[in-house]
Amino acid sequence: MDIGGQWRPIIDSVQDGIIIVDAYGNFIAANSSAQLMTGYSEAELKGQSCRLLNCTGCEIRGEGPGKEWCGLFSAGMIRDKKCLITSASNRTIPIVKSATVLSGKNGEIIGAVETLKDVSENIHYKNELASIRRMYHIDDGFHGIIGRTPVMMNLYEHIESVAALDTPVMILGESGTGKEMVAKALHETGNRSDRPFIKVNCAALSESILESELFGHVKGAYTGADTDRVGRFEAAHRGTIFLDEIGDIPLSVQVKLLRVLEERMIQRVGENRSIPVDVRIVTATNKNLDALIADGKFREDLFFRINVFPITCPPLRHRRDDITLIIQHFITVHAEKTGKNILGFTPEAMRFMVAYPWPGNIRELRNTVEYAFVLAKGKGIRPEHLPEKIHGTAFFTPEPEAPLPEPPAAGSTTVTVHRTQRQELIDALHKAGGNQTRAAEILGVSRITVWKRMKKYNVKVKSV
Repeated sequence: MDIGGQWRPIIDSVQDGIIIVDAYGNFIAANSSAQLMTGYSEAELKGQSCRLLNCTGCEIRGEGPGKEWCGLFSAGMIRDKKCLITSASNRTIPIVKSATVLSGKNGEIIGAVETLKDVSENIHYKNELASIRRMYHIDDGFHGIIGRTPVMMNLYEHIESVAALDTPVMILGESGTGKEMVAKALHETGNRSDRPFIKVNCAALSESILESELFGHVKGAYTGADTDRVGRFEAAHRGTIFLDEIGDIPLSVQVKLLRVLEERMIQRVGENRSIPVDVRIVTATNKNLDALIADGKFREDLFFRINVFPITCPPLRHRRDDITLIIQHFITVHAEKTGKNILGFTPEAMRFMVAYPWPGNIRELRNTVEYAFVLAKGKGIRPEHLPEKIHGTAFFTPEPEAPLPEPPAAGSTTVTVHRTQRQELIDALHKAGGNQTRAAEILGVSRITVWKRMKKYNVKVKSV
């Protein structure tokens, strides 16, 4: 294939990158812009496989020339496909790619020409605007996600970097860390924000129902299928589909899901006709997929297909400085919902909240605030309004004994009673490991009485 002569100055004058490959995907030529973009000289690219750029938008089969090499040669052309390439310096570059197949005199495929447009400047500009908004607290959160700690800022940057692309994203994190919120932020920040966002909870559906939910079914496909039904993939066409708890999908459905992701076609249950779908794939799991793959419970090829760009949601215990901010957000929400004029937590109650490890993360924190709203009567939430697990099982350390009143007249037993009652309280709390309910049972009094005596005698329970 000869691109010399008068055509060379023309392609070198184009601002977008232009590369030409043969029917086996080997580089033949690259204009000046493509060389600057990729960091490779034309001499370094020539003869190398196009796999060198590690383009996330390519569907390379590598089984022969032409249509046997990649999906482009089967499609004939692609337009404005968003993807990532890797430069010679191992830097990830977001691009918009268009490509056209080149045919010989007899119609045989001889190669392809691709144009690459670097869109990193546009993305950086959007990211800078978002960073400025966060820096000056112009809004209260990032698409509903609350947090200003460094780990959260890093999370926002990752979302913004990949949101404008169609790269498959896998969201990792413990239960309750807000994976669905991250999925929605990816959708709302991207170019498909005006299209559907469809969520599927894979763990909540049985194998037979899951397949029907994902791909739809036709009337009579199985008992109870009285009408045709559109599946979630069809409903998400040109939008985003969020597959939550992807680790719970059975192997039989994993095979069909992999085929859909590779071919971008679905078949309704009970029908042989294929339907094209254009969806952005976002998945989430709190499971160790590597362990599931080792146990033969999750397909490795599907894992690599969906885990192109992983994002991890940090647990609440790794961002304790955000806890007060999140609590205040939930207080505002519940105050509007209940009509209660509760302004916040007392300093002592807030110390318990920050010290608690929050195994249930944001979901548990939200439930705790709602619980406290039920019990609180005044404008502040105090420790006794919190669930027992937040403060009742903390390790106990007695404070120095509070000063007692001046000795009363001779014969009075007031001081002895005070000292004895305080020591009994301390002993009971020690035996109960700091659990106020159990201490109340030991003393034969109510939990509120224990609480009042702790206040009276300056005895405190401290979390560690």
